[in-house]
Amino acid sequence: MESEPRNPQEGRPPAPKPLTPAAKPLTPAPKPLTPAQARANASARRMIRRLVQGDTPPTAPMNIVERLAGSPYANPMIQVGKADESARKTIDFALRLAETMFRYGAGALEVETSIIAVTAAFGLRNIEVDITNQSVIINYAHRDGVPITLLRVVRSWTSNYAGLVQVHELVTDIVGSGVGRAEAHRRLDTIIKAPKPFPRWMVALAEAVFAAAVVGVIGGSAFGMGVALVTILLAGQVARVLGKWRVPDFFVTAISSFIVTVVAVLCFMFHVPLSPSVVVAGGILLMLPSGRLVSAVQDAINGFPVTAAGRFLSAFLTFGAIVSGIAVALVIGALFGTDRLNVAEPIAATLPLYVVLLLVALSTVAICIAEQTSVRLLLPTTAVALAGYLAYYYGMEFGLGARFAPALAAIVVGILARVIALRLGAPQLVVAVPSIIFLLVGLSIFRAMFVMTLTPNDSVTGAVGIFNALVVILAVAAGVVLGDNMARPLTRSNGQKDRRRNRRR
Repeated sequence: MESEPRNPQEGRPPAPKPLTPAAKPLTPAPKPLTPAQARANASARRMIRRLVQGDTPPTAPMNIVERLAGSPYANPMIQVGKADESARKTIDFALRLAETMFRYGAGALEVETSIIAVTAAFGLRNIEVDITNQSVIINYAHRDGVPITLLRVVRSWTSNYAGLVQVHELVTDIVGSGVGRAEAHRRLDTIIKAPKPFPRWMVALAEAVFAAAVVGVIGGSAFGMGVALVTILLAGQVARVLGKWRVPDFFVTAISSFIVTVVAVLCFMFHVPLSPSVVVAGGILLMLPSGRLVSAVQDAINGFPVTAAGRFLSAFLTFGAIVSGIAVALVIGALFGTDRLNVAEPIAATLPLYVVLLLVALSTVAICIAEQTSVRLLLPTTAVALAGYLAYYYGMEFGLGARFAPALAAIVVGILARVIALRLGAPQLVVAVPSIIFLLVGLSIFRAMFVMTLTPNDSVTGAVGIFNALVVILAVAAGVVLGDNMARPLTRSNGQKDRRRNRRR
């Protein structure tokens, strides 16, 4: 039988029928995106990618220039030239700049950011900086060149906030205006050789006025303020003579506190209507390393533990010298038949608020003169100190306590100090440090050390007092650093202007 011819379409699925208008899909074809929508979608994808992946690999080391983020030198203008051929001269200048800043009282973070900014502006980006309590090391290792490592040791310190402001202005001009290295050397020489803004006799008088004003703030009478003024003048002259003889600072501080305590013992022996604790507190206020303690905590928070440890040790040696001088004077007084004085007795303030504010303003101006602050910064620093004291006063009135109220005041000081200082072309600490002196963080730790050392029966009380004082010091220092970071968005416009200017160049 003949088979029927096979249909070639047999076994295949039937061809789809053309869609009728009623069978067409209900979803219309997507419309093309507008340019604005396309940019928005691209921005959204980039944002999601950053959130998921991050900008850099998680194990990549941070570029040292990124340490400038948030500082006044966040956008350095790189000077194009043969940087490697003059690397040694650039590092020499950076070390000399760092030594000057340390001598004038700058913190480790300010010194590090200034070094990085200057070397980056002069074309050296691959450097490493190591800062300790009194030395600075800079290493520059070019990929195909011989590494250069230089060290500079800081062997002396002086109070010169005006010079520190001028150094800040020099670094700002190098970073933002393209000042050359030769001109920078000349300007730094001028800053180092320039006289301080206030003569020595005015500084001595300002120290005495500061002590008298603070005695009034903590509750002393007008007579007590006068005794504190005379005592500081006497102790200051003795300290200057001992300094000329190259006597170590430990013994200078001990002898000065001995003189202050002898004055308190004499007032007690002659029945002068004055509390011995007021005389001693007024006399040792300038010796207390309050600013050094706060700077040590700030260095520890900012990532400089070695520098912080050195400053802590130096501060506690100063406290030991003060307690030693007071103890010797009390023992000598007991040999002459006087009773053991309680020089660590707390003092309660009784003056009205407006009087206390006047005394705070007076003491702030006095300490600014003693620290050789620029004349144009006296009134702004006083205003910041008054704002901080009001924050402290109302914090205590609202029941925040003796620990949180100082932290609140320090935050206010940190915010205002950064905003005002950068607007006036100065570093933040020049305004912040004199503005927190009224918190008297050193006086509380001195009282605790005195109780623990000279009254063995109350050693537990003294240890608890030291712990509480350290908590307050930590709160104050952390508050200043936190306020500085909180104020960065308020000063970011300066960095944006620098970035736009450098981009145009």
